[in-house]
Amino acid sequence: MALKKKKSVKSSSRSLLTLFAALLPLLIACNPDSADHYPGLNSVSYQTTDEIFPNPERGFYSPVEIHNTSRSGISTDGFEVNRRQGRSLHLLEFHLTDYVNSDIADNYLEVIGKFFASLRAGGGKCILRFCYSNGFAEKDKPWDATPDQALRHIAQIKPLLQEYYDVIMVVQAGFIGSWGEWYYTENYKDTPTRKLIVDALLDAVPAERQISLRTPQFKMSMYGFSATDTLTRATAHKPTVQARLGGHNDCYLASPNDQGTFAGNKDRAYWESESAFVIMGGETCGLSAYCHCEPQADNAKARGVLADMAANHYTYLNQSYHLGVLSRWRSEGCLEELQRRLGYRFVLDKGFFSKTPKAGEDFRVVLKIRNEGFAPAMNPRDAELILTDASGAEVGKWPLESDPRYWMPEERTTVDQSISLPSGLSGEYTLWLNLPDPCSTLRGNPYYSIRLANENVWDQNTGYNKIHSFTL
Repeated sequence: MALKKKKSVKSSSRSLLTLFAALLPLLIACNPDSADHYPGLNSVSYQTTDEIFPNPERGFYSPVEIHNTSRSGISTDGFEVNRRQGRSLHLLEFHLTDYVNSDIADNYLEVIGKFFASLRAGGGKCILRFCYSNGFAEKDKPWDATPDQALRHIAQIKPLLQEYYDVIMVVQAGFIGSWGEWYYTENYKDTPTRKLIVDALLDAVPAERQISLRTPQFKMSMYGFSATDTLTRATAHKPTVQARLGGHNDCYLASPNDQGTFAGNKDRAYWESESAFVIMGGETCGLSAYCHCEPQADNAKARGVLADMAANHYTYLNQSYHLGVLSRWRSEGCLEELQRRLGYRFVLDKGFFSKTPKAGEDFRVVLKIRNEGFAPAMNPRDAELILTDASGAEVGKWPLESDPRYWMPEERTTVDQSISLPSGLSGEYTLWLNLPDPCSTLRGNPYYSIRLANENVWDQNTGYNKIHSFTL
């Protein structure tokens, strides 16, 4: 019996080995990170960082109100303080109170231009809003200008919007109602009148930028979209009205319907779907049972801010208001995670590279990029591989065949392409991933390039991310 048992064990082992050999190709196919999946390539792993650092067009913003001509831009110290706290985004809120019944004065138009210029010089971008009133009481009237006057104002600022759109992340529709929030209004009682303002902004703002509306109903009612007629990967990021209209919730998680932001669950579902491809942001406006970090046992309808921001693809939020809500998030332990995850947060997991690179020949690059943020990058963004020699001089550049606007949250993107190394090279070389702003005015400024959330990859002087070194 013992001999037979021993023979049986050998037979079973051979059978298992045969089965494993047959299944190995399937196991490799199911594990695309396996080095065996890329024969002939070196595998490189990267370490993720939890560091909070600034990246362009995302995160908590610093609000700035401009009521008159006494200010002429954001100071250098202001930018430095923001960067140390992991921010690069501002809300510029221009108050046109003095021009409700007249054209905007030339010296105020000059101030607007100076604020934009200071953003360019300081490495920041803005959420932009224009309004007429700073309150909703009778003493604060007029809350807004007439449509004719507002349209004249939009025509006046159009040249500035065209010249400085590079430092504008998104334009909130503004102009209507107290604080430009479209609620307390004297002159805009119907949808067609409100649509006049949005149409004018869509014309005045370059097609590369979006306009944000205060509720999902405004987008649907003004342009005839149904709650199920939402953007897809095929229709997103086009110069169409639908692809250019996002949202901002300025009473985020304040009540069951966010103080009238949503008319019902269909509205919520609409924004959740649309916000995968258009910018979503805003501010909180008060403590409630809905603004906890995590779901609460006594409130089945509140899923918590982490889950809600993920569902609604939040890109930005006010860091100054509401302080009670921000304090709760800090005490409950999720504020730092929100700082990291607002907007995109790209992490390089693995890279695969040709083992024996040779000058004048193709060099294969495979990158596994994960997005830990709540949203993808929303505005146009270049992506390229750059090769430098031992002195740091650039010897090659190749556009990446992948668009960061589709590096979706909770997904991992595979970039797989071959580049042709220049002939005649020899020595030590470094390959970088560069994600610069496509605008020529900003492209060479590292403040406007995207930093990966990895250890030891970021070069603050160039804005490049180091992904591989090799010898030719």
